Amino acid sequence: MESERTNTNICEVSIILINYNSSEYSIKCIERVLEITSNSLSYEIIIVDNASKKEDFALLKSSLAQLNNDKVSLYRSRINTGFGGGNIHGVQFAKGKYYLFLNNDTLLQNDAIAICHDFMEKTLDAAVCGAQIFNENEEKEVSFDHFTSFFREIFGKRALELVFPKSKPKRRKNYINPIPVDYVNGSFMFFRACDFNAVGGFDTNIFLYFEENDICLRLKNRGKKTYFVPSASYLHYQGKSVDKTGIPIPTKIELKTSMFYVIRKNYGYLHYQILRMFFIFRYGFTSIFKPKYFPLFHRILIGLPLGKSLKQKQLIED
Repeated sequence: MESERTNTNICEVSIILINYNSSEYSIKCIERVLEITSNSLSYEIIIVDNASKKEDFALLKSSLAQLNNDKVSLYRSRINTGFGGGNIHGVQFAKGKYYLFLNNDTLLQNDAIAICHDFMEKTLDAAVCGAQIFNENEEKEVSFDHFTSFFREIFGKRALELVFPKSKPKRRKNYINPIPVDYVNGSFMFFRACDFNAVGGFDTNIFLYFEENDICLRLKNRGKKTYFVPSASYLHYQGKSVDKTGIPIPTKIELKTSMFYVIRKNYGYLHYQILRMFFIFRYGFTSIFKPKYFPLFHRILIGLPLGKSLKQKQLIED
């Protein structure tokens, strides 16, 4: 019976949201979804607690009980499996024709879920779409990006847009109509469930960063497209542009670990090694003048092994 129920679309959209020690954000996000989403659209909200502290999980659980809404269900993981792993955990309970992976630090600004649902129903070559991001100051943020590659990492994203204007649209341009893009921001990814399932979902080898790049590239290789839908919008509390010099070194190390894994996986060993040599030279030189970068240089020097990812430092909680 369980297998039969899992393979049947009982609702249109399964909204999957991860909580990790941020229950106040999660509750606000869920309340906005319930408030603003069209009543004509059938949906469920699946919350995965990614091994938060007991106090945070207890607050989340009690707050959801007060909502008393049968659309909402809560599941707890005893280990923090990261973005991809947490969402895959939620997919096991999903019964929708579509999956929306929604960050808990977001607030819908309009009926973005219904807008994306309508778009996907009309656009058969679309496997996934994303919405327009706004920051806390109501300013538009970059909402899609170009696949990581040797060219992008060496010459930059703007160079890509100049050389390949048809396939690499300008990220900072204002758009009115939907456009095909490489990948959309991971804070709001609206998938056709059958396409997501067909490629095995998110790669759970990746703990953080570049999950959306990886899955959209795999979908593209199967002839499926990703679209940016600007008429749908949401606020992302972490959406402000961040000065890269302000990112902690451990975060930079995890970001580069994921990036090089995705490059080697999708483009091959030679592509990976050539780019790694460039970064060895770059961060070796930088470390001379800024010693704080030496741990990043050392990690690149030894090949950015996944065995040293933050994923390996997670403990199983009671």
